[in-house]
Amino acid sequence: MQKWTKALDAPITIGFLIFDQFSNLCLSNCLEPLRAANAVARGQFFEWRILTLTGAAAQSSSGIQVLPHGALGDLERCDYLFVHASYGHDSHDTAPTRRALRRAAQQAGTIVGLDAGPWLMASAGLLDGRHATLHWDMLDAFAERFLEVEVERTRAVRDGPVITCAGAMSALDLTLDLISQHAGMATRLDVEDQFMHGNERTVPRDMPGGDTLVRRAVGLMRDHVERPLGLTQLARHLTCQPRTLDRRFRRALGAPPGTVYRHLRLSEARKLLDGTHLGIAEIAVRCGYESPAAMGRAMKARYGRSPTALRKYSHPT
Repeated sequence: MQKWTKALDAPITIGFLIFDQFSNLCLSNCLEPLRAANAVARGQFFEWRILTLTGAAAQSSSGIQVLPHGALGDLERCDYLFVHASYGHDSHDTAPTRRALRRAAQQAGTIVGLDAGPWLMASAGLLDGRHATLHWDMLDAFAERFLEVEVERTRAVRDGPVITCAGAMSALDLTLDLISQHAGMATRLDVEDQFMHGNERTVPRDMPGGDTLVRRAVGLMRDHVERPLGLTQLARHLTCQPRTLDRRFRRALGAPPGTVYRHLRLSEARKLLDGTHLGIAEIAVRCGYESPAAMGRAMKARYGRSPTALRKYSHPT
């Protein structure tokens, strides 16, 4: 069962190892959701460092140069190490790379291969005896080369302390899954909303806990923020029983429908406070509250501040 919210203990530490000709889209689909998660949670759930083998700048496939924070050899203990290679991955498949990856894997709780990154991981022996995937353009050649790996044509594969991922959009889904795992489903829903991740933005179909009914219900909630639907109305729209909807929400998101609906409405109110000059009364109406006072009580319970104080906090003079 998913957790709706999670307490912030220590930040999750991540190293991103990039190689020349890496896909900037794939990297951005990891970094931007992590940044957004910290922003919407108003805390440092995730910390990351960009690394290259030598500490020199790497150039993406689109010609963008990235100056890393350091060299892979300087990597300290981290929760995740992402290995990200794309075009020309075979030119990076060298003995020094394999040795460096084997050493670095000992410093990481989980090692993650993005795009063509799993090829380098397999060459280093890190995928022996495991199930894995990578960018599907390379899948047949990968299966022929690495007979010790059980290859799967899917978006992402988790096998013990190893995750492999097919490409840029799969990397986005994978990162959202990590956000829900470490920061809770409430934070994930807010991040998905920023990225407009599909029309029914909840848990992805390929990840554990995916539920089509819940996706449709959350889509309806987002479409009816100004005039919220009751549980019975939601269930009627979805042709199910209210108790079925309640049970499925608790299992997929770790919270009942009412909690999720209130969260979405308050998140929308917070965005309007931060990003517009609308009055408090107008925001209350747009977010389905019968009065500014009712919204104020709800916002203070969630954020610890009144709407006026939150606006001043976001836009100090």
